[in-house]
Amino acid sequence: MIWLDRLSLFSLFDLAALTLLISTWMWIGWRIETPPAGKPSVSWLMADFRRDWMKQMVGRDPRIFDAQLIGNMRQGTAFFASTSMIAIGGGLALIGNTEQLAGVAQDLIQDSAPAFVWEVKILVVLLFLSNAFLKYVWAHRLFGYCSVLMAAVPNDPGDALSYPRAAQAAEISITAARSFNRGMRATYFALAAVAWLAGAAALGGAVLVTFAVLYRREFASHSRTILLRIPPASKGDTVS
Repeated sequence: MIWLDRLSLFSLFDLAALTLLISTWMWIGWRIETPPAGKPSVSWLMADFRRDWMKQMVGRDPRIFDAQLIGNMRQGTAFFASTSMIAIGGGLALIGNTEQLAGVAQDLIQDSAPAFVWEVKILVVLLFLSNAFLKYVWAHRLFGYCSVLMAAVPNDPGDALSYPRAAQAAEISITAARSFNRGMRATYFALAAVAWLAGAAALGGAVLVTFAVLYRREFASHSRTILLRIPPASKGDTVS
């Protein structure tokens, strides 16, 4: 069969490295979003701060600061979505010139693989970038929904709808941030997938480095230590 013949163009090391790439991407995403009870991730901790933000917003008048914050978040998602689109366009253009890429690879790393192999390697990168683009776009839209919900929160803290509306805005904000973080992880692993162009060993090494960076940032970073600190006022200390 044709697909078996083409599959034989990849070594077992290539298939193992590709499996490592996909499984690591899926596992780290699951672990970040469902951390152990005693070891929350930075993303998990930030969700509580987003809820506190919306509670504070209820009593803040005017709410220009809150509007600026949500606007900055939308700008960030728009920037990454645009960047992903540019990268996808570059990848598609590269697929159309794989013969030249194969020639360069043969000169630099002595790899004489056919053009089909390079097309598959680039396609893997494009799939991660496409996933990232869709996540960024959805996050951008959710932050838009969040801004509408924030505008629907009554200015009177005593209004019965104030805190329920604020809670709704917080959950939409958390969902948007989750989608944005998924897009960022897909971008990280897209960069790792680029290493496959240099071989299976390079891909495996890039995946492990990407995993280590993500795990450290979410579970062992200095920023996480700061987020875990409990303010003295919350401990019942008196302020003189």
